[in-house]
Amino acid sequence: MLGTRVAIGWFTRHGFGQPIREDGPTTHHVKRGVPTMGGVVVVASALLAYLLATLMAGGWPTASAWLLALLIVGCGVVGFLDDYIKVYTQNNAGLNSRQKMAGQTLVAVVFGVLATQLFADADGVRPASQYISTTHDWGPKLPLVVVLVVIWFIVTATSNGANLADGADGLLAGTAAVVFGAYAVVGIWQNNQQCGSVRANVVESQCYTVRDPLDLAVFATAVAAACVGFLWYNAKPARIIMGDVGSLAIGGALAGLAIMTRTELLMALIAGLFVLETMSVLLQMSYFKLTRRLTGTGRRIFRIAPIHHHFEHLGWDEVTVVIRFWIIAGLCVAAGLGVFYADWLL
Repeated sequence: MLGTRVAIGWFTRHGFGQPIREDGPTTHHVKRGVPTMGGVVVVASALLAYLLATLMAGGWPTASAWLLALLIVGCGVVGFLDDYIKVYTQNNAGLNSRQKMAGQTLVAVVFGVLATQLFADADGVRPASQYISTTHDWGPKLPLVVVLVVIWFIVTATSNGANLADGADGLLAGTAAVVFGAYAVVGIWQNNQQCGSVRANVVESQCYTVRDPLDLAVFATAVAAACVGFLWYNAKPARIIMGDVGSLAIGGALAGLAIMTRTELLMALIAGLFVLETMSVLLQMSYFKLTRRLTGTGRRIFRIAPIHHHFEHLGWDEVTVVIRFWIIAGLCVAAGLGVFYADWLL
């Protein structure tokens, strides 16, 4: 909260104002010039909070925490470049899709190689596995190339999904706070039921083969708290906008938590709102291209995508859209945690 207040003044003095897409809701035109790139504060405060908590407790960041920091900072740098170009040119284009994808791919591949091939603990458990997982690893062990493709898909899809949700005041910050809060619960539970742990009074099929789950929980809590602090100034009417530096970093952090807690498929339910936003864009683009090819005139499913803008075009107030989407996000989180716990019981 303190850092965001300082950032508002600094970005305002230096002219870091947000350009607005012309085809977006007309109610958003008043946001032109609002300070952007506020995600820098979210990333910095989350990293600082985690480091202080760890060092003050007499610990040292684990390999999983360093890898999660790599994803947050790496995706954040890609978003920072995108935001800086937008601000400098006062155009909402920023990096083109190939440039952004190249940056995300580089970050995802470096993370994938390090997480799957290095940093094994005393039991031989690495931060990421070469299996598909929901709440536990299952199926055959995948070749490294296939695993890297899966990790690339998760990182790019999740970071872009979070980026699409950052289109209304407070929508991403509020949703992310709840989602990362859920992953704090997952990490704490896995730590208490970790295979080989003295706390795990369960059979082998119920325990979790995860490296550093408690450290991941602390990191998830730090990101959730940073989003809550940022939300104080990002709620409508927003005094600062997160920008791609924040949304891509948040998506990258979520991908890292899903991969390292072995909950990749479950993450699609926990972060169901991001999936909804992404699918609305994919459906809109696919339907438009298909109808243009068949009829010569492209048609749309929604008035505008992503889907939260569609409801604004229908006349919903932005605050109403955001609160209702928070409710949807909360239901997805509740369902995801319910599945996670039910799987352990069964």
